[in-house]
Amino acid sequence: MSGPQARVRVREMTLADCDRVSLIRVRGWQNAYRGLMPQPHLDAMDPIADAARRRDLFARAPEGVANLVAEDEGGEVVGWACHGPYRDGETRTADAELYALYVDTGRLGAGIGRTLLQESVRRCRAAGHARMLLWVLEGNTRARRFYERAGFGPDGAEEPFEVDGVPVPEVRYARVLNG
Repeated sequence: MSGPQARVRVREMTLADCDRVSLIRVRGWQNAYRGLMPQPHLDAMDPIADAARRRDLFARAPEGVANLVAEDEGGEVVGWACHGPYRDGETRTADAELYALYVDTGRLGAGIGRTLLQESVRRCRAAGHARMLLWVLEGNTRARRFYERAGFGPDGAEEPFEVDGVPVPEVRYARVLNG
């Protein structure tokens, strides 16, 4: 959906935001990955269970991990982004990684994702990271176009990923931040 440019405020996520963030994340998966993942897996996703997991992850987030939310003018959380050090297995590298970026499916195309991504990039650049990396499903053309418009591009790395025995390969995108 494309709509008018949203006016949003990006702020640090709080524990109280977890329920709303999980709802946005689950609906985002169900919308973006329809046809790319087994439908029963998507249908079984539960925002309440995801929120419990999200609260646990949020409470024990390692140093350097930032959870950001976008609020609309009425104070409703309409998007979420999470970034931190790049994970190469169990090893953290000097690069940054965008772990997640989700926007309320009713607000897609309003610039919320772009605003969140710009703030994540700004923070990672300010922290001295030379590059920002992210993983995106190979078949998710909408997300791939979004990241390409933001200056990211595939760097040749691919990762096999399976959901309920169905391959859903991911490709890595990169963007130079400094240097």
